[in-house]
Amino acid sequence: MSSFLNSTDLPGVTQAFSSALLTDAHIRARTDSYFNRVKEILDRFGDCTVTYAFFIRTPVISAPNIMLAWLNTILTARECQYSVDLCHPEGKWVGAGEPLLYITGPFSQLVDLETILLQKLGCACVAALRAYQMAISLPQTRFLAMDARHCAGYEMQELMAYAASVGSRAASKDGAVGFVGTANDAVAPFFGGTRGFGTMPHALIGYAGSTVRAAEMFHSQFPDANLIVLVDYFGQELTDALAVCHRFPELAQAGRLSVRLDTHGGRFIEGLNPQDSYAVLNRHAPDSLRRYRSDKELHYLIGTGVSAAAIWKMRDTLDEAGFSSVGIVASSGFGVTKCACMADAKAPIDIVGTGSYIPKLWNETYATADIISYNGVQRVKTGREFLFPSPQNDPIQRDLHD
Repeated sequence: MSSFLNSTDLPGVTQAFSSALLTDAHIRARTDSYFNRVKEILDRFGDCTVTYAFFIRTPVISAPNIMLAWLNTILTARECQYSVDLCHPEGKWVGAGEPLLYITGPFSQLVDLETILLQKLGCACVAALRAYQMAISLPQTRFLAMDARHCAGYEMQELMAYAASVGSRAASKDGAVGFVGTANDAVAPFFGGTRGFGTMPHALIGYAGSTVRAAEMFHSQFPDANLIVLVDYFGQELTDALAVCHRFPELAQAGRLSVRLDTHGGRFIEGLNPQDSYAVLNRHAPDSLRRYRSDKELHYLIGTGVSAAAIWKMRDTLDEAGFSSVGIVASSGFGVTKCACMADAKAPIDIVGTGSYIPKLWNETYATADIISYNGVQRVKTGREFLFPSPQNDPIQRDLHD
């Protein structure tokens, strides 16, 4: 058995998830009825060996291993022999419509799995590409995966965290730091850890009554942890950031203190307005304003919320006060386009916290599977002949499972 298909060897894939749909009753209830009916027809008229081709209509990064781990769990329980041929191993670029992989096995044992296999493939591959694009835009910036609150349950969360780790590893091969962790313990193994990262939510500051008091509470409870303090709760980002730095000068000097900007899009951070935002970027990254920008891109640069100008303003304020070792953590809508804008503006971000690798257009995540051969005879519905193996998409057979 190939270890890369074994759920116990795939970092972050929990046994609970991999085995969640183990019984045939669960699978029957969750698959499309026409596949269940085909399974009954095969029981009556006889089985055959088929090869499925899987593809996605948009460019992606290959992220099949959660799907393959689940497939292995199910077919091992069914004592079924099958093979997986990868055209594009995990982390590799896949062009629109190119076959990602082929699965060959008994029709009767694969037909009722198609629906669930597609659920686990398409969204992960699209999210992996988005995570890669974000990381490669800001190659020196560390990213923290914060997708959980935007996911429709744990299964989606696990797929999205896995995807971020795949995209991040691909970006690291191209020189980026990428994603160094996540906010949740459950999916931390995807990023090589055991615990989630994070300091405080806005609710702690509301409870404490002041930003400084919240920082004091956190540091008292977790004295050995680095301190990352939200500074936008009271709309006094610069004032509160400096107050925390003056309260913890030793942490600030040691580089163990960071401020996090999470200002919502309804206002500018303290000390900025449209004119001042233009002035800040003209000082630090004038070229970022010298070419055509869409309204959205211009907003990311000099608009409300966590703009490039806001980040530069915070950096200037900290440096002028003697706190050059204090880091800046940025969050709030850091998707592919925003990260690219931040790169153009050379925004001095140490860490980005984001879950915006979650696909924006869900219809782009739809994976498709077609059978391309029956008992070794090539046959596919008209228009899908491009799925037949060719020298351009010659698969790499990984394993045959008994």
